[in-house]
Amino acid sequence: MAKRTAYVRSVGRFLPEKKLTNSDLEKMVDTSDEWIVTRTGVRERRILEPGLGSSYMAVRAARECLERAGVGPEEVDLIIVGTVTPDMMFPATACLVQNEIGAKNAWGFDLSAGCSGFLFSLSTAAQLIEAGRVNRALVIGSDVITTLIDYTDRNTCVIFGDAAGAVLLEACPEPGFGILDFILHIDGSGGEYLCMKGGGSRRPATHQTVDNKEHFVFQDGRNVFKAAVNEMSNVAAEILEKNGLTGKDITFLIPHQANNRIVEATAKRMGIENGKVIANIGNYGNTVSASVPLGLYEAVVERDPGVKKGDYLVLAAFGAGFTWGSALLRWWEQ
Repeated sequence: MAKRTAYVRSVGRFLPEKKLTNSDLEKMVDTSDEWIVTRTGVRERRILEPGLGSSYMAVRAARECLERAGVGPEEVDLIIVGTVTPDMMFPATACLVQNEIGAKNAWGFDLSAGCSGFLFSLSTAAQLIEAGRVNRALVIGSDVITTLIDYTDRNTCVIFGDAAGAVLLEACPEPGFGILDFILHIDGSGGEYLCMKGGGSRRPATHQTVDNKEHFVFQDGRNVFKAAVNEMSNVAAEILEKNGLTGKDITFLIPHQANNRIVEATAKRMGIENGKVIANIGNYGNTVSASVPLGLYEAVVERDPGVKKGDYLVLAAFGAGFTWGSALLRWWEQ
């Protein structure tokens, strides 16, 4: 009997209207367009209107995803939201999304894995579908990361932007297609290099933590860059080798958009030419958990030619934790 696999039936996204360009940042902090583009590849990023939260974007990405599939929210069994910027510590953002879209038959939860949040969420939902415990799952990556950014720190404020992306997973009707494999890792020894020091149970908010700027993203850029280049490129190449494929077999590499140089290193390690790499960091910056689903949306909806039945896709990510991983998809559609 063929193994039951999950496949991506539909995609959706939400991008805030407000754009923060490099020219805007030049007026806010000691930086320049040339400095930002050379080191990161970012030209502009989206900023969500204050007070709306991750659920606002997640709901809109989910609605587009369901509308594209022609599926009603009451038909969804599971909602997983990958995020490090939940609306509140509790309840889970997934609960807010479930209520807002009317998915009255769904259960769900949030998953925190930094910029790997969507990939970890996707793998979790896929396994529940493979086990026959879930039939339809909404997997969402949504982060309002700019709420945690210190706009006097030029090393971090130039990188990040806000967005949400969503996919609908179902059991694949045909064997040999869908989410074929994934490889996931964590290494907590890297946690000190990319974190938010304040706001948790260890260091709850006080005047001191606020004054010390402990509620902003802290990043040791050199150590994060070194680990991201090594681990994301290695795990993306590993999933090809594990499944007897090469870069020539892949239609699209969809990597987390952390930095142009990290994306390029991953593609080179896999032997994938630039035309097969989804790279949109210039338009959106690093959108954390939304990064990979935004790339998938581009491959499915915006690219011409886009993906077609039988195409192989590799997703790859690296984030705080450290967390990293890759997934291999063989596209299926009617």
